Amino acid sequence: MAKSRADGRPEFRPNDFVVYPAHGVGRILRIEEQEIAGVRMELFVISFEKEKMTLRVPTAKAAAVGMRSLSSPDIVSRALATLNGRARVKRTMWSRRAQEYEQKINSGDLISIAEVVRDLHRGDDQREQSYSERQLYEAALERLTREIAAVQGMDEANAQKTVDALLERRAA
Repeated sequence: MAKSRADGRPEFRPNDFVVYPAHGVGRILRIEEQEIAGVRMELFVISFEKEKMTLRVPTAKAAAVGMRSLSSPDIVSRALATLNGRARVKRTMWSRRAQEYEQKINSGDLISIAEVVRDLHRGDDQREQSYSERQLYEAALERLTREIAAVQGMDEANAQKTVDALLERRAA
């Protein structure tokens, strides 16, 4: 868990898991200095293993871009409880709803991501999802299961089983 600095910003260290809103859960590999456009900058080097991606984030900008520590176990419990609720699908145009879902996913807020999973989940007895619905659902599901796995110290497959069980129970 990241500690807070004197100025209130979280202090991240190598090997900490962090959530970067646009990409989900990553692990800080190291903190390095680089010269960019003549300016020396301290950067977090973050690995997103599943995407085979490495991201460099200026340490001074981490909070501004929304980088945060993993959610607390309490937040994970609330996100899982959200999955048990009834889907809340607005009767607006799909393009508008898709935009809202995308914003929730990219917010990095675990409960908002759980709401997207809940709202877009389809049971076997329900109509097929469109391609764009499926893409949003899978993106939200992956973000949710990755963070649950990291917080609870389990692998992603078991986190996926936990989420699936809750969604199936709700559909029954």
